[in-house]
Amino acid sequence: MKLNEHIGPQTAPSWADMQFALASPMVSERLPFSVRLVRSEADLRKAVQIRHSAYARHVPAFAETLRRPEPHDTMDGAVVLLAESKLDGAALGTMRIQTNLLEPLPLEQSITLPPHLRHGTLAEATRLGVTEQFQGRAVKTVLFKAFFLYCQQNGIDWMVITARTPIDRQYERLMFKDVDPALGYVPLAHVGNLPHRIMCFEVAGAEQRWAGARHPLFDFVYRTRHVDIDLREPEHTEMAAMSASVRRMLQMHG
Repeated sequence: MKLNEHIGPQTAPSWADMQFALASPMVSERLPFSVRLVRSEADLRKAVQIRHSAYARHVPAFAETLRRPEPHDTMDGAVVLLAESKLDGAALGTMRIQTNLLEPLPLEQSITLPPHLRHGTLAEATRLGVTEQFQGRAVKTVLFKAFFLYCQQNGIDWMVITARTPIDRQYERLMFKDVDPALGYVPLAHVGNLPHRIMCFEVAGAEQRWAGARHPLFDFVYRTRHVDIDLREPEHTEMAAMSASVRRMLQMHG
């Protein structure tokens, strides 16, 4: 599956098609960029720069609040992904993943989730941003795969996202569903009170669901090994130093 192929509606597969997809062998693929967890203050600065730049293109007023790291960037139960070019080390994309293992998700400041989500383990993807360069779509796709793999590795039941229109359509094509179809677009405090659609994706059984839908990204996500996705957690000392630096920075800027 090429990263720039169109993701659109698929015809219903046969049972044999699904079994063939599930039985297909793993292959390895190298990428022109890497995706890893932020480990240092320098890494975080690169992530913040790409985050601010991406938001400034669409919501410039809110982007002004994203010029510096946020407390959630270094809190327990959260990690920041950073995509970097192998050619020159330039930042290409970022995403923050926050779980409800230690405290409620950021979106829960604004809504009450339905019971089946409140009683499960959740991970919310926030602060997604990618470069405007030609490989921006590829970077976004790999960040999604890294988000999924992180959830698998950490025993997360549900992936949760918030999306403005028309970005929410991209998540529909990834088979995310509304947490509550009656909600519509909800103003959310952690994204500047901008209206967002709240959607979720169950991690268990995802492989079978994508195979059954003959999803065009099935092979890329489930049958391709990407060694350039590195989800090893930073050392405790690295995180402690970064957290202290971020706290000092926030105190300096009031």
